Amino acid sequence: MTDTAREPVREPVPETPAETTAQRARLTWSRVVLALGSNLGNRLETLQGAIDEIADTPGVTLLRVSPVYETDPVGGPEQGTYFNAVVEVRTLLTPDLILERANSIEEAFQRVRVERWGPRTLDVDVIRFEDVVQDDPRLTLPHPRAYERSFVLAPWYDIDPEADLPGHGPIAELLARMGLDGVHRRDDLELTADR
Repeated sequence: MTDTAREPVREPVPETPAETTAQRARLTWSRVVLALGSNLGNRLETLQGAIDEIADTPGVTLLRVSPVYETDPVGGPEQGTYFNAVVEVRTLLTPDLILERANSIEEAFQRVRVERWGPRTLDVDVIRFEDVVQDDPRLTLPHPRAYERSFVLAPWYDIDPEADLPGHGPIAELLARMGLDGVHRRDDLELTADR
């Protein structure tokens, strides 16, 4: 006698909003530009620590690290000068996963969001993600103020003088328009990708 009973057919589980990282990962490499800034604590050590964390992110390869710039604060309350840098990475992650990683790195360095444009231990901004243009409340791409921020444009120009910002044009032209007032390259300081 053969057993003709069959296992019940299982309906597929509907997708939930909480997708896994693997489901949200891209299948192709994308180039991403991230801007880093710090004006509290040991600024250089914080920037280097953030770069190390970026390099240790699964699905992310660090390509280039800019020189350090010391810059005057823009907007916000009276505060000390910033150290700024830009890094270029390639990644298999989606823009929202890159943003999540940037936020988690900020939190690891005790970033507290109390006052808009206030002093901070660390700021990690997604400036450009390939040629993606999106106006999302969580992540606008490219970064909505990058085109008018010399503290982003100058270090970015140092690592990729041919780069352009989607919707705004070549960063060389944007930087020439903005100038370097309050933005000073610190050749006595160095960040490395090789730690």
